[in-house]
Amino acid sequence: MKTIFKGLFLSLMLMFMVMDFSCSKQPTSAIDGTGTNPPKDTTTTPTSPAETDVSLWLTKADKSALFQKQNVSLIFSNTSGSGPTITVDTTLTYQSVAGFGFALTGGSAYLIYRLPSDQRSELLHDLFATDSTSIGVSYLRLSIGASDLNQNVFSYDDMPAGQTDTTLASFDLGPDKYNVVPLLKEIIAIDPNIKTIATPWSAPVWMKTNSSSVGGSLNPKYYAVYAKYFVKYIQEMEANGIHITAITPQNEPLYGGNNPSMVMQASEEATFVKDYLGPAFEAAGLDTKIVVYDHNCDRPDYPMDILADTSAYKYVDGSAFHLYGGAITALSQVHNAYPDKNVYFTEQWTGGPGDFKSDIDWHVKNLIIGATRNWSKNVLEWNLASDPNYEPHTPGGCSTCMGALTIGASIAKNVSYYIVASASKFVRPGSMRIASNIPGSLQNVAFQAPDGKKILIVLNDGTASQTFNIDFAGKRVNTSLDAGSVGTYVWK
Repeated sequence: MKTIFKGLFLSLMLMFMVMDFSCSKQPTSAIDGTGTNPPKDTTTTPTSPAETDVSLWLTKADKSALFQKQNVSLIFSNTSGSGPTITVDTTLTYQSVAGFGFALTGGSAYLIYRLPSDQRSELLHDLFATDSTSIGVSYLRLSIGASDLNQNVFSYDDMPAGQTDTTLASFDLGPDKYNVVPLLKEIIAIDPNIKTIATPWSAPVWMKTNSSSVGGSLNPKYYAVYAKYFVKYIQEMEANGIHITAITPQNEPLYGGNNPSMVMQASEEATFVKDYLGPAFEAAGLDTKIVVYDHNCDRPDYPMDILADTSAYKYVDGSAFHLYGGAITALSQVHNAYPDKNVYFTEQWTGGPGDFKSDIDWHVKNLIIGATRNWSKNVLEWNLASDPNYEPHTPGGCSTCMGALTIGASIAKNVSYYIVASASKFVRPGSMRIASNIPGSLQNVAFQAPDGKKILIVLNDGTASQTFNIDFAGKRVNTSLDAGSVGTYVWK
């Protein structure tokens, strides 16, 4: 009997040990808004999808909803509910959309490319695919050479002090060959139509007036060589299967205090474009667009001075802007003066550690809504990824730039991820901005996608919850948003 009881006791102990081990092995997700993923609640009965005409994807200021599809019934009818009305009108169209996305800095590429391949694949799918589980990023900004969010300063033709390379015999993509290029190849495998705009922070120091990576200007005797430098960059990237959609001649040309950086006045940029860069692109048969300025909204005179030069005008596709100074309406000022030329929004940072509520309000109001309502064809956030200490960056580079992703022991999605997602998932390249009014605090912008779907992005910029109507083609649906919430409404 002792033997029987002993065997039974050991069997029971073994069974409990197996049960305990299996319960402790809950899977965790590699990608999550907080860096962790709690076990699923298996006690909740699944809710049936609500019958609806309009899908709502919601982000709330308190983060209780982070770009989540809501199971609500929003049915168009002939009657109005309470509150003001946003009327969407497809008969009045504005600019076409090129895309929404981020700066893929060298630092971002370094952090993402060193992830295990399965984790990296999952992350890139989440960012760049266009299925129901992804946000469909469609536009990237690249640096030509190092930006200040690289580990080190470099150009593609660095020479020992006192030496030059006017034939560009030493041109080489350098560090970008080991993270930016291979990562872009993986992104292109997911989205072959991804658009890119590339920008130098500085010319090689031997081409500059001060022989330094910080400040200085491009020496006029190297204008022709520098134009060939751009051509070689575009051709080298093309040889790697990466098409550069557009370039700007200089990032933030009126600020020489970053590392790297270079000052280029409007008259200098006009001369460079009309006499060197434009003709070099033409001679090489490149279709890469030239976009001028790439700096703050407080100096719309800069791009307009270049566009006023008829010889430069013919080579210029449009103007690019940041919003660290001035007002977003500067984009309309330039568009109205030169309606045949495009405008782009290419950079805005989020400073760490940030404040989700105020950051999402400001960025959605001024960029996703504000820039596009002022004719911008794209909106790009700065930048895609950083580590928990806002690294990497160059000595003297931005030390508090918070990525859309924080990549450390886990991957956390930050406010810029949700800012871009509110538009990128549904406002696909080729969409057209269409008319909508702004009643009170309900900041909004509307689009029609190539497949005919309508998208209305609404920010409740007020201090209280707001009920309102969406009116389309004589039909109305009633909905509401809490203060500070962003809703992306989609219907056929």
